[in-house]
Amino acid sequence: MAEPSTQSLTMAADPAAIMAAIADFRSYPEWAGAVKTVEVTDPGQGGRAAQVRFSMDAGPIKDTYELAYQWAADDRSVSWTLVKGQLQKAQRGSYVLRPVAPVDGAPHTEVVYTLAVDLSIPLIGVFRRKAEKVVMDTALKELRKRVEATGAGTE
Repeated sequence: MAEPSTQSLTMAADPAAIMAAIADFRSYPEWAGAVKTVEVTDPGQGGRAAQVRFSMDAGPIKDTYELAYQWAADDRSVSWTLVKGQLQKAQRGSYVLRPVAPVDGAPHTEVVYTLAVDLSIPLIGVFRRKAEKVVMDTALKELRKRVEATGAGTE
């Protein structure tokens, strides 16, 4: 398995609002640019999906893959692993939510995203890391835009 890459971004929302957006897989095509379709294949328990199939189109890269999710009991982290994919032979990732000092009385949370992907096609390490960085940067910014646009968790 490839070494993971990590990025973080602070969002103007509480952890519960951010985790609710992460867990709302069916809405991903509305706000996550590369995600075209989502199907929850195992609804899991407690309102959190256990397995989800994604179809993505990121220009030259198109893939359909399925991920298995593990949700932390404190609702401050979620991790996943690849069940199956077309272009990917392995993936593991996580979001960890860390509350930070409020700004002007509004809650803020640092979202730490870790991702490691092994592709079925060979890719030189430096290019793989660059691709992971772009994926993570885009995902974090789209998530922040979604969460902050709803105003959830900022009352």
